[in-house]
Amino acid sequence: MSTTESSSQFNNLETLSTHDLLAGMNSVDQTVPQAVAKALPQLEALVEATVARVGAGGRLFYIGAGTSGRLGILDASECPPTFGVPHGIVIGLIAGGDTAIRKAVENAEDDAEQAWRDLQAHAITDRDIVVGIAASGRTPYVIGGLAQARQHGLATGCIVCNAGSAVAAAAEFPVEVVTGPEFVTGSTRLKAGTAQKLVLNMLTTATFIRLGRVKGNKMVDMQLSNHKLVDRGERMLVDELGISQPEAADLLRQHGSVRAALDAYQSS
Repeated sequence: MSTTESSSQFNNLETLSTHDLLAGMNSVDQTVPQAVAKALPQLEALVEATVARVGAGGRLFYIGAGTSGRLGILDASECPPTFGVPHGIVIGLIAGGDTAIRKAVENAEDDAEQAWRDLQAHAITDRDIVVGIAASGRTPYVIGGLAQARQHGLATGCIVCNAGSAVAAAAEFPVEVVTGPEFVTGSTRLKAGTAQKLVLNMLTTATFIRLGRVKGNKMVDMQLSNHKLVDRGERMLVDELGISQPEAADLLRQHGSVRAALDAYQSS
């Protein structure tokens, strides 16, 4: 049996107080970063492969089902506003299509052929990289998609939460974060989902830092899409250039992004 499906170390959950439920979940959640740390060498290899493909004009695709698929879509959706990259550089696909983002689509994950069809709809090429996300490591949608992608010469990676899985065997760059039994037996939206979110954060953040989308420690290419982000951009310019807030605001209005404002000011 996979460790994510093995019995919880806690029992009689329905008899516990709210305090004890929360304390129990918090105690097991503290093991997740430790599990991620053990997988850092594997994650490093996946990041390097992703940097190489995206840096050469390729794209990063995520494929997954259920919670795993939704986490991939979440990470993909956050890359344009955070790093200023175009939509379509990071793409999340979920078994069952967009409907499955909000509502479970029964049996969609059991179709081993659908992921490749979904990828082909995006005119996928051997310049791209496909990362399968599956806590169990045995989702047919993900296994089939990775196998087809690899057969067609694409780079492939995965994020799984069990050792020795079929998904990992199908990927060239597997990342295995072994999180163990869940607080509620088999509920991989808990520890496993947390681990996947951490790894996804690290994968795209490290990739886009390596590709020059961060300067110092600042998101200089972020989209200035609301007042909070405009204020953050102004503070970046104040800190970096030693100018006043009104000057920073004017500079940002003129040039539209922190990077463009920095470049214009420093070249003047």
